[in-house]
Amino acid sequence: MPRAIVIRRAEPADGTELMNTAAVEELPEPGPEAGPVLVDVAFSGINYKDALALTGRPGVVRRTPLVAGIDLVGTVRASEDVRWAAGDTVVLNGTGLSETVDGGLAEVARVAAGNLVRLPEGLTPARAAALGTAGYTAALCVLRLEDAGLATTPEQPVLVTGATGGVGSIAIALLAAAGHHVAALTGRADRYGDYLRGLGATSLVARAELEGPGRPLQSQRWSAAVDSVGGEVLANVLSQTRYGGTVTACGLAGSASLPASVVPFILRAVTLAGVDSVSASLPAREAAWARLARDIDPALLDALTETVPLTGAIDAAGRLLAGRTHGRIVVDVRA
Repeated sequence: MPRAIVIRRAEPADGTELMNTAAVEELPEPGPEAGPVLVDVAFSGINYKDALALTGRPGVVRRTPLVAGIDLVGTVRASEDVRWAAGDTVVLNGTGLSETVDGGLAEVARVAAGNLVRLPEGLTPARAAALGTAGYTAALCVLRLEDAGLATTPEQPVLVTGATGGVGSIAIALLAAAGHHVAALTGRADRYGDYLRGLGATSLVARAELEGPGRPLQSQRWSAAVDSVGGEVLANVLSQTRYGGTVTACGLAGSASLPASVVPFILRAVTLAGVDSVSASLPAREAAWARLARDIDPALLDALTETVPLTGAIDAAGRLLAGRTHGRIVVDVRA
């Protein structure tokens, strides 16, 4: 039987709080009721949401038991939907994977047909998994900023928070490839400065500069921003964004709160644009993946990618949450 990482709810013997557990198990192949497209999965990945699910944290998995993994890259074995045929190589991100339906950390998956994206020309399955939801989300953010007329200068670069994470790393690379001046927010410039400059960051910003409460309006430092942190960091970013600038919010690694004022929106016409990777339309997905295939340097992507076997995914998730990784983690589900 094929293997998968399964999230289950276990009740402690002492009656304390219910906790999720994750383990590699053998499962029967899913039946047609799970979806019209049967995929032999080659790779998945570990994003922030995966790390939460794999380490038992609440808030991601909404029913149990459930196969983990919000990404999958694989080959269609059979399809009851005319849009897909055996042999097609496909990518799927979000759409309820590992939240309400079985995900991609499995050797075999059945999925809905409507949000599958054909693997773009020039991308290998392993590199598509290295990009994963993090890269796809970063591309959605960059496209949103460009739709808003993104223009940067050395004095007012575009800021990327959570810069060493998956979304931040790919966002820096995409923005740099488009010729933008990019500032990377980091708490460890001594450790990760060379890494961030290698991605294309033109300046580094100490995370402490944006932590803590700040005034509603501050100096106009940023042309725009990609934020995956939230909380006081996002509030300060908004207060420091130039007139008419746009800030995309796509994560809450620091906090889900927003202790901000409406002043930047009213007096500086700043736009806070939410970016959702779970329910994005198929055209938006295809545009994001086309951009990734066009602009991400394969050698750069390889350099920031770690690959682990299915049995190593849970440990890797713990390292990610502990801040002991940077870049992207790919799971070779067949290894």
